[in-house]
Amino acid sequence: MNPPLRVLIADDQTLLRASLQVLLDGDGFAVAGTAADGEQAVELALRERPDVVLMDVRMPGTDGITATERIVAADPAIKIIILTTFDLDEYVFEGLRAGASGFLLKDCPPEELIAAIRIVARGDALLAPAVTRRIISRFTARPARTRRPVVLAPLTDREREILELIARGRSNAELGAELFLSVSTIKTHVSSLLSKLGARDRAQLVIIAYEAGVVSPAS
Repeated sequence: MNPPLRVLIADDQTLLRASLQVLLDGDGFAVAGTAADGEQAVELALRERPDVVLMDVRMPGTDGITATERIVAADPAIKIIILTTFDLDEYVFEGLRAGASGFLLKDCPPEELIAAIRIVARGDALLAPAVTRRIISRFTARPARTRRPVVLAPLTDREREILELIARGRSNAELGAELFLSVSTIKTHVSSLLSKLGARDRAQLVIIAYEAGVVSPAS
């Protein structure tokens, strides 16, 4: 029997923390702790080493983005899912760039939350293409000088093609079917992309693709 996935909950809303704790305490999960602000989240994450952190963006003191960056820098094995109210959180893009593996709406169904934690825990990125486009569109509306320069020169033409399709939300199976390649070959290309671009997961590849102009929300 596999050990339960340990989840840390970081949100400044007491009721939401309690609700998530009830939902996740059992049935393959264990709550490693709860935090009411970013500083507590960092402290607990580095002490308890959970598998996944559910991280609110807007919290008093240290915000969720800063906390994400500090946790990932200290222990990249800890996966982080950004919790967002969607229309209010304009910095979710920065959270993904800081090292989060995806994001979820706070009002998502319980089964979606549970599935998301399992997806991220096994090392995959949690990216809903429609939501990603809307979040990224806020970033692309900013002046170009505020964006991080990205060098794609080391990539082959095939790798650039795969990067674009990843940014459009394609899974490995979908990539294989579209490009007439085996899933194992796709995985090799994705691993090469991660290595060449210094990305930790597919979420970061999506960010890089938008920053480099490989794909845009309008497309």
